[in-house]
Amino acid sequence: MIHLGCAGWSVSAALAEQFASAGSHLQRYALRLNAVEINSSFYRPHRPQTYARWAASVPEGFAFAVKIPKAITHERRLIECEAALDDFLHPCTQLGQRLGCLLVQLPPSLEYHTVTTRKFFEQLRRRHQGAVAVEPRHPSWQAAQAMLDDLHIAQVAASPSRFDTDAQPGGWPGLVYWRLHGEPRIYHSAYPETYLKRLAQALRRSGDAGVPCWCIFDNTASGAALADALALERLLAQGVSQID
Repeated sequence: MIHLGCAGWSVSAALAEQFASAGSHLQRYALRLNAVEINSSFYRPHRPQTYARWAASVPEGFAFAVKIPKAITHERRLIECEAALDDFLHPCTQLGQRLGCLLVQLPPSLEYHTVTTRKFFEQLRRRHQGAVAVEPRHPSWQAAQAMLDDLHIAQVAASPSRFDTDAQPGGWPGLVYWRLHGEPRIYHSAYPETYLKRLAQALRRSGDAGVPCWCIFDNTASGAALADALALERLLAQGVSQID
């Protein structure tokens, strides 16, 4: 129920001894953590063969989250995206059962608009019935909760928080997606043990309630993400009662 990983699967030299010595970075990574977020899809398309190769490199139970391209979210700003969605989703299908979630990260300037926003997510839902999470960064998205619930779209719990209600999971309650960018220095700072303990408890509560959870560390710029993910993995293995 808990998909834990990083934004990318690079294995740093400092942590290499905690991973298998043979295989590609993805193969070594996937033997320790059970999920990864593909962020490169935000910047450029990948061939179907590439997704197929990635899917074949990981063990049973491993899952990929795939970030929707910025051409859709930042350039078209969710408007008239049907052809672009088709072009993005077709190669992704080569992940097969390893395709765990789609991530829609929005620009900070993109406000929630009742008509155009719903139209986009309805277009997406007609093409993809699996898990979807959205990371809005404009406070107007606090008004989107009913629409997200209706279309089974989870709202990311973001760190650092951008507006009043995004520090905790929102939207459709049937999916939880934590996206941790680092605090106080975004993309760089590691998380203290006290934060990771609270996070482990929150993930366990969701998992025990039968809600699929994603937890992705995006504080990759200085290499903190992988160490944080491994630390959280250890805390989850201990159980909530032992980390109070």
